[in-house]
Amino acid sequence: MKITDFAILFVIIFFPLFWLSGLHTDEQAQASSLQISYTTALRTAAQDAGQVMSTNEQQQYEAGYSSEKFFRADKELALHTFLNTLYLNFGIRGDESAQQNLLHYIPAIVVIDYDGYYIYATEDYTGSDGLPNARHIWHPKKPYAYSDAQGNSIQFTLDHYVHVVEASTGKVLDGEAEQLADQTNIALLDQINTFEQVRRTAIVSSIQKDLAYYINKHNEYASRYGISYTFTLPTISQEEWNNSINDISIISFLQGIPTGSGYYNNYALGGGRLVKKTSWLGTTDPDSGIKYAYPNGCKLPAPAQDLFTDAKEAAKSGYFLRDCRNPLIH
Repeated sequence: MKITDFAILFVIIFFPLFWLSGLHTDEQAQASSLQISYTTALRTAAQDAGQVMSTNEQQQYEAGYSSEKFFRADKELALHTFLNTLYLNFGIRGDESAQQNLLHYIPAIVVIDYDGYYIYATEDYTGSDGLPNARHIWHPKKPYAYSDAQGNSIQFTLDHYVHVVEASTGKVLDGEAEQLADQTNIALLDQINTFEQVRRTAIVSSIQKDLAYYINKHNEYASRYGISYTFTLPTISQEEWNNSINDISIISFLQGIPTGSGYYNNYALGGGRLVKKTSWLGTTDPDSGIKYAYPNGCKLPAPAQDLFTDAKEAAKSGYFLRDCRNPLIH
């Protein structure tokens, strides 16, 4: 066989493989770009919602609370702001059909208020035609409730203000835990370090449990609309949980949107008094193959392939940090 015959045979055999590999690479790049766009849209919407949550013109008329953390979270305004920003960034503002379709991929939103939380999730209802249907609604506010081994009832808040019911006497007390310690036999109130640990654990556990329930239940509704993705509560770091219960805040979830051969699955946290961090974009230098991360807004040497909440997260993922002028950040 002539050398030219071998060359032709090589092209016939391997060209389809190279072509398919190129298609797969392009698909991965497009999927990565979509992931970054969706994450940016979700985080921006959550941050906008968080900024308007602490609006409370009537706070001075609220009785019984003197805490600097006490605000009545305006959940309706937060939801309106969140969806409005999300629709705008998805390019579907004014398109009710597309907006309704996007809601199918939002299994839950939780608003963390001072003394309890609300979850916005799908629920069954009977339509005007008598047929069963589903829609997103606010579920009743749930307090941060806890009971100790002696049966004492404690309702926590985002600080040390509590509402307690003493099991042995039926006595009801409201106030700062430290101030109530001498007025009741509830030992937890007199152990401030343990109190803080139990308070945080009780709040986070309750929210996690309810979110897991509503997100899992969303699978029933999603299947009606032809969505085959399985919705589950994503893993949220302890640091982010701690941030979420330091003040009133909102946590939103966006899941199941197809991106290439995979699916988008993420969440975002927004709070009225959270410090807004600069996000970082990760990319690979086309000449050296080295992975670098830049503050969002910088001109990148190649398309972005990862989005990080801060520089620390980017560095942990193996990226070298650079600023917009390109020198390495030490």
